[in-house]
Amino acid sequence: MDLDAELSALAAQDDLPHDLVRRLLQHPGARRSAALLRRDLTDELIAEIIEFGSVRTLAANPSVPARIRARFAEHPEPAVRCAVAASTRDEPLGLLARRATDTDPSVRSFLAMNEHLPTELLACLATDSENSVRLSVIQHWCDAPDDVRRMLLMDADPAIRRDSVRAYAPPADLLPGLLADPATRAATVAYTVPTPELAADPDSTVREAVAAHPELPPGLRDLLAGDEDIFVRNAIAARADTPPALREQLVATMEPGDPLAEWILSLRRGTHTCPPPDPTSPNRSRQQAESLLAEAGL
Repeated sequence: MDLDAELSALAAQDDLPHDLVRRLLQHPGARRSAALLRRDLTDELIAEIIEFGSVRTLAANPSVPARIRARFAEHPEPAVRCAVAASTRDEPLGLLARRATDTDPSVRSFLAMNEHLPTELLACLATDSENSVRLSVIQHWCDAPDDVRRMLLMDADPAIRRDSVRAYAPPADLLPGLLADPATRAATVAYTVPTPELAADPDSTVREAVAAHPELPPGLRDLLAGDEDIFVRNAIAARADTPPALREQLVATMEPGDPLAEWILSLRRGTHTCPPPDPTSPNRSRQQAESLLAEAGL
């Protein structure tokens, strides 16, 4: 671990004396770590962090006193209000409701991520005029009620409809329309019976969805194994019911020549290996911390 990383880790150490935390605030990385992660920041340390200009990071720390976070919620910079909106509780009462009507849509989008947000405010955000806000609701409100889901599945914006189908199981009466909609056709395949027509769809994302369908008949599986699209063939290779010999044959045809594409393909087949995590820095004694600070000139 390099010196900058060690200083950042030290700044988040639970039992670190405040006088050492104060010295660490002079280091940008350590300051961000302290501002975001420490649960014992005093008013004096908070004031110094603000003076250094790290308000946005500090606003994302849920352990900062409510009275200070309430100030951040009215900050002129949208990025600071976003940080508050994403994680704060409704302290003082009405803080979250005010952010639901924030003039900046990014703040309302971040608000939809807040696990403390009451359902009535989420329902309000689900009707927001900005697409980005409604998309954030879909991504973070997994247990949205049926009326909200239906509304989003029938949204005027294609991206909203597409993401809604990916997030929510559509009711049966909406399936024909969603399957006919180019924006939602691929995502709707999972809720329908695979057919030869779908397996021959001109849209490769539809064919890929058919290839991944859990009830895909062997005949369609073998047909899609010869598909011209590499991601369709990869979906067949990833199936548990694909014969080993066919899987080996398919994998042998997959040489995208692009490291990112290869990573995506191997990830979908479940053969990607993540690198080992970086080693964690052990807690340091005061003497060890002083030595590290001296090495950094702090």
